[in-house]
Amino acid sequence: MIPSFTALAVTFASIFCASIAAAGCNGDPEPCRLTDGTYHLVLPKGTAGPQPAVLLLHGYGGEGAEFVRNDGVARQFLARGYAVIAPDGQPREDGKGRSWDFHPNRPATRDETAFLLAVADDAAAKHGLKRDEMLLAGFSIGGSMTSYLACVNPTAFAAFAPVAGSFWRPHPASCAGPVRLLHTHGTADRTVPLEGRQIMPGFVQGDVLEAVQIWRKANGCKSEVADRTATLGPFSIQQWTNCTPGTDLIFALHEGGHSIPKGWAPMALDWFEALK
Repeated sequence: MIPSFTALAVTFASIFCASIAAAGCNGDPEPCRLTDGTYHLVLPKGTAGPQPAVLLLHGYGGEGAEFVRNDGVARQFLARGYAVIAPDGQPREDGKGRSWDFHPNRPATRDETAFLLAVADDAAAKHGLKRDEMLLAGFSIGGSMTSYLACVNPTAFAAFAPVAGSFWRPHPASCAGPVRLLHTHGTADRTVPLEGRQIMPGFVQGDVLEAVQIWRKANGCKSEVADRTATLGPFSIQQWTNCTPGTDLIFALHEGGHSIPKGWAPMALDWFEALK
């Protein structure tokens, strides 16, 4: 459901003072290691018992450590009692940072879905996290990775929140099942414009509005047009509610460019917590 504007405004006004340790594995300077890759993890301070978590997928050329090293987004999640898990994509061929391997026109060199599931399972087992209360979110190409994982394995996480990243062409013909998904995008985004664009021959970003319709069909929503709209801070919200029970689909637009907009983290958590 759409969180109330009053609750959201209070959250926006909160002062987030959670501290973040070095970008590693819960205080260890080295990242958490699995057979197929690495991830970074920070636990909220002063929270007893099993905790929910947010997995944050970095953008093109980035790395997981960026989300847990002096990052305001991570601080906001930590302040709300959520562990922050930031997996690492695979090294780029040019040696400049990392990315995610999901593109429909290129064979994958790593099963990214299996890797991210392994990260979630490992973090839950070793750090006492609630595996069934994990939100998968991602920015830019990390948002695309989030979208593809939600499409092929919609029950892998409790909900999904891609930001400024979606499907590439050719779009999926359909997705495996209904989801709970919040997609956020800037109307002035020229890096990943709403209508998509060609990066190079054979690599074309998809149309975000078409992607929303793919999600609508996966959720069994009766209407092509959102049946609820609202304004929450900087976000123009479109929500489909006449859908398969237990699902949720929200498209949140803002007037900014290619970024994680101010206020996104509390909005995403208000939405996620309202699903429970």
